[in-house]
This record gives sequence, C-alpha cells and structure tokens, in this order.
Amino acid sequence: MSEAAIVAAALHGETSRFALFVAATAGNVLGAVVNFVLGRFLIRFEGRRWFPISPAARQKAETLFARYGQPVLLLSWLPIVGDPLTLVAGLLRMPFALFLVFVAIGKAARYGVVLWLTP
Repeated sequence: MSEAAIVAAALHGETSRFALFVAATAGNVLGAVVNFVLGRFLIRFEGRRWFPISPAARQKAETLFARYGQPVLLLSWLPIVGDPLTLVAGLLRMPFALFLVFVAIGKAARYGVVLWLTP
C-alpha cells in the first residue's frame, strides 16, 4: 500500500522524488527493525494475539533462512514473507549491522523501482 502513496505523492509533484525515496525507505527499514527486536527479545510472547507474526509464517521464514542464508533479507520487502524474515533474523541473533545492510538494500531497491516506473 505504501507504493500507492509514493506514486500519488510523486505524481502530485510537491515533494522531490529523492525525499519520497528516503522517507519511504527509512520508514520501511524502521518497521523491519521493530520486527528484528521482536525476534531478538520478545519471541517469548509468540502466540499472543497481538504478536505480528504467525507460527506458520515464522516457520516459512526459518526455512528460507536455512536454505539461502542472510542474503534472503534482500527480499524483506515482499508481502507476507518479508516481516517474518526480519523477525527470524532477530531470533537467529544475526548481527544488527549486517541486518541493516541487507534490509536497507532490499527496501531501497523496491522504492527506487517504484519511483523509476512512475511517470
């Protein structure tokens, strides 16, 4: 849904595309950091109604991590799979700096493509 907001803002033209790109990327990376922290420190609350990742989604993300390793976080922008991937990164105690690099690249690429395709 954020793609629609970015496209609408870009078409409106009041804000530079660079500012839109930075804001969207930063906001999405911050959301991924929240999931990382949930995985790292609050996983004991999994199963509670408010916990954002289902056990099935977590299992799918763990399988992807086991198969492809840390670079799978480049896909953290994908719907359904992306949030569990960032949670599993925290659960597996991935180094935070490396986590940020992979997630930022993936999410920046997403918004770069969206803005590039926007007339």
